[in-house]
Amino acid sequence: MNVQADDFFFSGLNIMGNTSNPVGSKVTPVTVAQLPGLNTLGISMVRIDYAPWGLNPPHTHPRATEILTVLEGSLQVGFVTSNPENRLISKVLQKGDVFVFPVGLVHFQRNVGYGNAVAIAALSSQNPGVITIANAVFGSNPPIAADLLAKAFQVKTSVVDQLQSKF
Repeated sequence: MNVQADDFFFSGLNIMGNTSNPVGSKVTPVTVAQLPGLNTLGISMVRIDYAPWGLNPPHTHPRATEILTVLEGSLQVGFVTSNPENRLISKVLQKGDVFVFPVGLVHFQRNVGYGNAVAIAALSSQNPGVITIANAVFGSNPPIAADLLAKAFQVKTSVVDQLQSKF
């Protein structure tokens, strides 16, 4: 009784995202949080804008596979298979190319061109979730102990301290 047309409508994917940030990208999500009509449908999407050499940093979607289409520019994309192989599967995509990132695997995209790039991605969940690896590891609240991360990454604690200070 309370459902309205606006519950099934989103406007704004034609608008370029602000890429003036340290990684040079902006993700505009259309998930159930922005579009309530997606509830229970098992789909969502995003627009990703990239500045020249901008990066959508390594991240994972714990609840969704992602299929990405390049609309403008050239993107280096890739994902890493699970342990023990940890094999990088990577390719450079051009306008019109499509690439799939399997559910739960760490993946990334980087604009390898000198102009802006744009991609649209569909995800197999109305609430795919996102875990950006650097943010999770070095920006957790409270922080993960620097000595623990230093041992895990086999670096000095001063390196971990420096990384944590950026998040």
